[in-house]
Amino acid sequence: MKKLIVAATLAALFSTGAALAETKKVGVTPGPHAQIVEKVKEVAAKKGLELDVVEFSDYVVPNQALSDGDIDINSFQHQPYLDNQVKERKLDLVSVAKSVNFPMAGYSKKIKALSELKDGASVAIPNDPSNGARALLLLADQKLITLKDGIGVKASVADITENPKKLNILELDAAQLPRSLDDVDLAAITTNYALAAGLNPKTDGIFQESTKAPYVGVIAVRAKDKDADWVKTFVESYHSPEVSAFIEEKFKGAITPTW
Repeated sequence: MKKLIVAATLAALFSTGAALAETKKVGVTPGPHAQIVEKVKEVAAKKGLELDVVEFSDYVVPNQALSDGDIDINSFQHQPYLDNQVKERKLDLVSVAKSVNFPMAGYSKKIKALSELKDGASVAIPNDPSNGARALLLLADQKLITLKDGIGVKASVADITENPKKLNILELDAAQLPRSLDDVDLAAITTNYALAAGLNPKTDGIFQESTKAPYVGVIAVRAKDKDADWVKTFVESYHSPEVSAFIEEKFKGAITPTW
C-alpha cells in the first residue's frame, strides 16, 4: 500500500512539473523583436512557461503560421498591420497586449537633410498595405506629399493628391529597404529592420515618426487562446521590469517599452 501511495505521489509531482513547464512557440522577425523575446524567454522560464523562439524573415508568414497553429503567439507587428491581415486573410487573431514602440524613420546615404532632396528623387517605402500607409503618413508629416483627407492608416500611393517634388515612390519588401539605400535617395524604414542593418532612428534618421502615431507594437494570439493562463504568463513576462531594463539598456531609446 505504501508503495502505491509513493508511486501516486511521484506521478502527481511529475505531472505538475510537466504542466508548469509548458512550451509555446513564439513567432518574431529577426533583430530587436527576436532579441526582446529571448529576454522574455528567460523571465517566462522562471514562471514555468518555456518558449521556443521562431524567426520569420518577412511580415506575412508569422500571422499565417499563427492562424495555422504552427506557432502559438507572435510579437512583431503593430495594430493597424494586424487589423489589415485579419481583414484581408480572414484570420481569427487578436491582440492581447502592447509590446514596444518602433518609430519609423527616413534614412538616406545621399542626403543629410530634407532640404537637399531634389525634384524627381526616388523614395522607397514598404510594400505591405499597413506599413506602406505608415510611410506615406510619415512623408506627409514632412510636407513631402499630401494625402486624401481622412484616409489615415488606409492610405496608399493612389491617395497622394499632391506631390510637389514629383517624387518617385517605390514600394519594396520591408526587409529589403536598408539595402535599397545604395540605390534610392530616401527610404522609410521600420526600426526593427533599421537596427538589424546598423541604423538607429535617433542618430541616423533624417526624420522620424511622432510618438502619437498609431503604430505601437502588439502581441497577438488566436482568438480562442486570448484568455489562456499561459498567455497571461507571457504578457506578465514581457511586461516585467527585467525586460523593460533590457530594452532601455540594449536599444538606448531607439525602441521604448509601452507599459
